[in-house]
Amino acid sequence: MGDGLTFEDLKTKQRALRAGFPETMGLRVHRAISWIGRAEACGTDDDARFLFLWIAFNAAYADEREFQVVQQGERASFLEFFGKLAALDTDRRIYDAVWQRFSGPVRLLLENRYVFNPFWQHHNGIEGFEDWKDRFRAAARGVAQAFQSGDSARVLSALFDRLYVLRNQLVHGGATWNSGVNRSQVRDGAEILGFLLPIFVDLMMENPQENWGRPFYPVIDDRG
Repeated sequence: MGDGLTFEDLKTKQRALRAGFPETMGLRVHRAISWIGRAEACGTDDDARFLFLWIAFNAAYADEREFQVVQQGERASFLEFFGKLAALDTDRRIYDAVWQRFSGPVRLLLENRYVFNPFWQHHNGIEGFEDWKDRFRAAARGVAQAFQSGDSARVLSALFDRLYVLRNQLVHGGATWNSGVNRSQVRDGAEILGFLLPIFVDLMMENPQENWGRPFYPVIDDRG
């Protein structure tokens, strides 16, 4: 993860602060950090690293409402989460990562039709997505406007939309392990997640009073 936060950095901070964490937020952070640590152990296996980091992301952000109502689309839930993080990011760590450290890989992912969901909907014969090219151009204009205005939340939301497609390709067997076909996307995705996820978790620990939602799978003690 280069000069970013490591598992040990996060774990040390968690041990020092966890007594003051609300139970639900503490569980989110505990789980997310554990998967960040597992991702670090993957070495050069970008596929495994990407998937473990996505699990860490889910542990940090997934809200119980997503399991109780009809899905409103990943973008809606992403944007809410990223908006909160961006507002709390007073040191502009997320901003600097998106606009400086990873600006090239981020733009490449956002300009790649192979991680754009409507493209695959159309090519899988699903009606209503014949206009995927128009949607792709419209998405590109939206991202360009977000970049121009410095809107970290919207850039992250669009980026994670693309990473979500990549996640689906891997999880649902739509890609070959260590394949050369989508290697750059997986590698860049893992690098971006590996840098940003620890920042997300760090911001959560620094702001435990915020409502980070209740995990849908809490720890259940049924020994009684």
